[in-house]
Amino acid sequence: MTDQNIFKGKIERISGPLVVASGLSGAKMFDLVRVGSEGLVGEIIEIRGESTYIQVYEATEGLKPGDEVVSTGKPLSVELGPGLLGTIYDGVGRPLKALEELWGPFVIRGAEAPTLNRTKRWHFIPTVKPGNTVETGDIIGEVQETLNFVHKIMVPPFIKGGIVREVFEGGFTVEEPVVIIETPDGEKVELKMMHYWPVRVPRPVKKRLTPREPLVTGQRVIDSLFPVAKGGTACIPGPFGSGKTVTQHQLAKWSNSDIVVFVGCGERGNEMADVLLEFPELQDPYSGRPLMERTVLIANTSNMPVAAREASIYTGITIAEYFRDMGYDVTLQADSTSRWAEALREISGRLEEMPGEEGYPAYLASRLAAFYERAGSVVCLGRPERKGSITAIGSVSPPGGDLSEPVVQATLRVVKVFWALEDRLAYERHFPAINWLNSYSLYLDVLSRYYNENIAPDYGELIREAMKLLQKEDELKEIVRLVGLEALSGEERIVLETARSIREDFLQQNAFHPVDAYASLEKQYWMLKNIITFHHFAIEGYRHGMELEKIISAPVRVEIAKMKFMPETEMEAIKKLNQTIRDYFQKKVTG
Repeated sequence: MTDQNIFKGKIERISGPLVVASGLSGAKMFDLVRVGSEGLVGEIIEIRGESTYIQVYEATEGLKPGDEVVSTGKPLSVELGPGLLGTIYDGVGRPLKALEELWGPFVIRGAEAPTLNRTKRWHFIPTVKPGNTVETGDIIGEVQETLNFVHKIMVPPFIKGGIVREVFEGGFTVEEPVVIIETPDGEKVELKMMHYWPVRVPRPVKKRLTPREPLVTGQRVIDSLFPVAKGGTACIPGPFGSGKTVTQHQLAKWSNSDIVVFVGCGERGNEMADVLLEFPELQDPYSGRPLMERTVLIANTSNMPVAAREASIYTGITIAEYFRDMGYDVTLQADSTSRWAEALREISGRLEEMPGEEGYPAYLASRLAAFYERAGSVVCLGRPERKGSITAIGSVSPPGGDLSEPVVQATLRVVKVFWALEDRLAYERHFPAINWLNSYSLYLDVLSRYYNENIAPDYGELIREAMKLLQKEDELKEIVRLVGLEALSGEERIVLETARSIREDFLQQNAFHPVDAYASLEKQYWMLKNIITFHHFAIEGYRHGMELEKIISAPVRVEIAKMKFMPETEMEAIKKLNQTIRDYFQKKVTG
């Protein structure tokens, strides 16, 4: 039997995006195949005897039994190299702009375009020379990809050897060899600025580390109350209209990571269109340059083929791992994993697998866990030694906001931060609509130590006290609902007022306000410190006979409310407000 017969087969049966073929006896699991005369891209997802089950990443209308299926012998892979930043891809790594130039605004089936530009010449600056021995992960050169980003060219995984030819600085395309090495077996290998990597296989690392540094997002409810660490995992579940996408956009814009990979996985077309139109217009607040210069967008809307939706998050995290291996901090945002799980459910149903809870496949939890496990803080392979991280943030869209549904519960078992969005808060115009009673962060203790050492020694204590006041407020509100406000003591009334100040003056944040959209950790600390200081002195003043109404209507409360709109350049004024609060109460009590 020839190779040609081994890798060619015929369609037996078609069920939506699932195609069953026979005759592909030499094919392997997850091999990429071409289906039909148009060469539709598909992936082998199951082999049963002589039958090969293929999920096709494009619409299968027009295919018929007997059409040819050809296996490429390679798994679904993505090209990694200079040119990824600032580009918009579909779920399987095809650049949408290039497809539009080739085929117009409507992408035809079977359309192909390489992930990376083949004609652009990048200025390569070598960091090695002949006689050097290199191995997996070693940096052999650099490319200035954007004004503020240096793309580090690395030795691909599982390759090592000695450099045998002069290494030149100059302009190269991603397909031209920049370094030639000789392996221990005597084989000469050309190293290019690009290489391929199968999306379903995690890239190797030297060592995994415990995340200890916060991902600063500028969102006060996140950074102070429910922080996520660089290399951590977080989940944003919430019903329709609660602000998941806007929160994801804020995290993409303001987080202090080096690279952002945003995966629009099965979102509505109009929402994804907003992202594609808005992101190129956004300015990076850290560099003043366009945000797209440090962003990779993967657009896979709900009307695109379901199989490509299932592959999109793997494409995204593989690109994130590539930048992590250079030693950068990467934020991966998947919006939303519910749509990914629905794609998994549809494919599983067509495979006639035994359904689990609510029709999802029994392996839903293990697939979600495997995805989030690819996040983390690591020591990268290769020289020079460097550290990188991937912070994975996935939004979940449970039907009707039901947090007990399988995707939410499976996600919560593997992530360490839970930001519970609530439509009630959104309807009250409280944004971000993160419920402070239901949310949690398992990184809070370790990051409180970071805040105490790097911002202020009492930051962690302020956070804990603010959480206690919010919880106490919830208990007191129940009493008020039952017997009225008059049943509360003066100190309890002060607790309610302080908690309201925490909610309205600290947690509530306007994503579209030029100042309030972002707050540094230092500003967050002083805002919270001023509110808690007011609380302590209000309690003390009440105990010394100060009237409750004078406490509640104190002029300094207006200044506290204004803090969120004071720019970072006015930090001294925010700090001085703390002494103003102290002076006010001391004057009232002693005078």
